[in-house]
Amino acid sequence: MKLPRSVQQLIESFEKLPGIGPKSAQRLVFYLLHNPDHQLEEFSERLLALKKNTVLCSQCHNVSETDPCPVCSDPTRDSSALCVVEQPLDVIALENSGAFHGKYHVLHGAIAPLNNIGPDQLFLYDITKRLDGVEELIIATNPTMEGEATALYITEYLRQHKEGENVKITRIGHGLPIGADIEYADGVTLTRALEGRRNI
Repeated sequence: MKLPRSVQQLIESFEKLPGIGPKSAQRLVFYLLHNPDHQLEEFSERLLALKKNTVLCSQCHNVSETDPCPVCSDPTRDSSALCVVEQPLDVIALENSGAFHGKYHVLHGAIAPLNNIGPDQLFLYDITKRLDGVEELIIATNPTMEGEATALYITEYLRQHKEGENVKITRIGHGLPIGADIEYADGVTLTRALEGRRNI
């Protein structure tokens, strides 16, 4: 039995989302199919607003409604500490922990040669522009193979540039289990990870 084209097309769109397989995509589409029209209209409006009403902060590259973002424009933040993370969700996790009061730099990924993601595909090279007044650069990439490779690359890159000469480079401590993502860690684990950071 062939599905209606509009149903099949939406299933295919859902399948492109991370973590959504064919069966999950089908369930989502048929769930939406039985929703009232006004709920579907509200859902579609929110999808459109996702791009229209958000921007990337020109300083830290975090997702925000304003440029610069609230963290970058907050004069009470400790500008001597800069924390490099992979994704905007990592910023949320660290903020919820209450353990870090500096500023952030969001890479939007990690170096992953198998997925054709190199340093040029990340917001990596402009870290050097943000080091004025920074005393410590905390590399808080995920404790995965890609995260470790990214941390090593950033360290070597900064050591080759004069902007990084007087900056202490530390790596987030291993309070996080190997293979875990920062966004799923609880506040206590993140606090211990930040407290246990080490020199690279």
